[in-house]
Formats: sequence, C-alpha cells, structure tokens
Amino acid sequence: MQTNVGILIFENVEVLDFCGPYEVFVTTRLDESRRRETEAPYKVSLLAATAEPVTCSGGMRVLPTHTLADAPAQDILVVPGGWGVRALLDDAPLMEWLREQAGQVKTLASVCTGSLLLASAGLLDGREATTHWRSLPLMKERFPQVGVHEDVHVVEDGNIISSAGISAGMDLALRIVARDHGDEVAANAARNMEYPWPSDNRRRVVF
Repeated sequence: MQTNVGILIFENVEVLDFCGPYEVFVTTRLDESRRRETEAPYKVSLLAATAEPVTCSGGMRVLPTHTLADAPAQDILVVPGGWGVRALLDDAPLMEWLREQAGQVKTLASVCTGSLLLASAGLLDGREATTHWRSLPLMKERFPQVGVHEDVHVVEDGNIISSAGISAGMDLALRIVARDHGDEVAANAARNMEYPWPSDNRRRVVF
C-alpha cells in the first residue's frame, strides 16, 4: 500500500520547494534492483484551492491533482514556500484547512517559508522549526512562540518537520524516506537523482 503525500501549491509558490520533494518521493524504490519493475512507496498529489492551473514563481504553470475540498486523506502533507506565502498568512480558510490536516496526517512538513504558514495557523506554537535564511528575522519577530533554529538544515519536532530554503526540501523529503524505510532506501533515492545527500545537518548557506 502506498503512502499518500499531499503537496500544497499556490500562486507564486517556489518551484523547487515542491518539485524537489515531489521528485524524491516518486523516485524512491524499496528494491533498487527492481527499479523499473516496481512503483514508489509514495503516491504524490498536488493540492490547491481550486482546480485552475497554478502559476508558480518564474511563470511555470502547474495543474493541481485535487482541490483542498476534494482531496483524499493524506498521510504526509508538505507545505512549500515562496513569494506567495505572505499573501496567505491571513487567509482564514487556508489556516483552518491546515489545522484540520494537522489533526489527521501522520507527518506535517514545511519547506522554506512554508513554515510561516504553519506558524500562522498556530501549528508551531511551542515547537521548534526553521525557514529560509532570509526569513529567519521575520519568523522570530512575527512568531515569538516558535523556537527558530538558524544553524541547521532540517528540524524535526514530533510529527512536524521543517527545512531551510528551497533545495533543502529535498533533504527534508529524504529524511522522511529514511525515517519510513531506512537510510539505505533514502541513499539509493538520492543516488538515483545524483544528489549529494549530506551526512550532517548543518545549514549549508552562511549568512
């Protein structure tokens, strides 16, 4: 049985924030020797407010798999970031949907400034998290109830996991794969993508 992964998308979402984790999940195989004959243990859906194409940062247009209203139950929810985040911080219907999902999914994840959306929904109150390095000051100022980490790439706090900016979403997804299926499966997924999955959790951008 596949694990359902829902990835939220919205206007001006950062492309690699959601495409990076998407690629990690769909390229994962439990038996690397039978990569072409087997399917990924994850089924990934793109979720948006409406069924209309979403215009991402840079102009890419993406068609959602489901709307938020008709999406099936998810095991993992990934919330990416991007310039569109700030317009959504006070979006009451989205905040309510995030709170509902948080009570249902096994893992709630954010990439980059997606953590600001989780914080705005109150889901990071008393929790540890991180975000894109440029948004660390904003997160600290606007959400003082969140323990903000500056020097690490991925932060896990219970069933909530957050990552630093953009490309760090791939590390977040690999961390989830490793937790679900072991380090070898995650390492094989990284190798298949020719992605140098780091052995430590230090933030790799100096600011």
